Amino acid sequence: MTSLVWAWEHVTAPSRLVQTLWDRLKPALCYKGGMLRRPISSPYVVLALGVAVVSSASILIRIAQADRVPSLTIAAVRLAVSSLLLTPFLWASSAPKPLALSRRDLALALLSGVALAVHFWSWIASLAYTSVASSTVLVTTNPLWVGLASVVVLGERLQRGTLAGIALTLVGSVLIFLSDATAQNASLQPDPVRGNLLALLGAVAASGYLLVGRALRARVALLTYIWLAYGTAAVVLLIAVAATGQTLVGYSAVAYAAMLGLALGPQLIGHTALNWALRHLSATFVALSILGEPVGSALLAMMLFGERFAPLQLAGFLLLLGGIYLGARGEPVDSLAGPKRTAVEPKE
Repeated sequence: MTSLVWAWEHVTAPSRLVQTLWDRLKPALCYKGGMLRRPISSPYVVLALGVAVVSSASILIRIAQADRVPSLTIAAVRLAVSSLLLTPFLWASSAPKPLALSRRDLALALLSGVALAVHFWSWIASLAYTSVASSTVLVTTNPLWVGLASVVVLGERLQRGTLAGIALTLVGSVLIFLSDATAQNASLQPDPVRGNLLALLGAVAASGYLLVGRALRARVALLTYIWLAYGTAAVVLLIAVAATGQTLVGYSAVAYAAMLGLALGPQLIGHTALNWALRHLSATFVALSILGEPVGSALLAMMLFGERFAPLQLAGFLLLLGGIYLGARGEPVDSLAGPKRTAVEPKE
């Protein structure tokens, strides 16, 4: 009996300690109109987490491509697994179900999914033809397209700091591209021009995805939106896999592990964090922050594959980070409240 009492005390003591700490810290961590309702989560912290996780995507894609998995198959598996994993959470939550949305919002969510499918197919395909550095830099040039479209389509006004950040990040991207396009580096890639064009197509598609998401996140719950977007993209890509005669089976365990990692990490954690941030920050700044992805990818490549930074490439990375910093300073303070709310707040 003594041993049972000892075991019970030592098993439950940690949980009691955690509960006690939470009870004391909760007043400092929660707020809203003087009542304890919602934990404080800085949009900047969530956005940084999303960018950091998304940075691992190119490494995982290269691992799958090394096993001769077609780019279209990688994209299809990534989105299909993500959608399947999200399904039970959506139907068990209090978030509005897809059929409860207006026809306009439902159509926009489906359009967002189509743009996401084009983005993933073209970008993943680009990694088979050009370097990781050039691909990730070009696919993240979307601040240019999002910034211009945000003014025309969403009516957002760009701050001077944001404009300066866009200029600085684009200059940094050009430096990284030039570093990778030297004669020595170009000879190591199968078809850099084709890969770079595919990456640019991915940037344009990603811009549409971010802009639609920015418009919908003011009135559609996050879980509902990402389930519709990821699910639509998965269906489009699976149809494309079937139409091109490719297969989803017959690959190594390492390749499947890499594709599962893509679904769990960059997709469910990374992209969901980006979509959450869209409700609190401008589409331009979110797109600008995604330019940190090439930096993260290069750091991972250095740690895992022993790749080193070229001087011009390092200068480009520093300009990228400087551009993100300027964009953060140029982000209006009231953007933390997100876009104008509807009469009824979407349930998260």
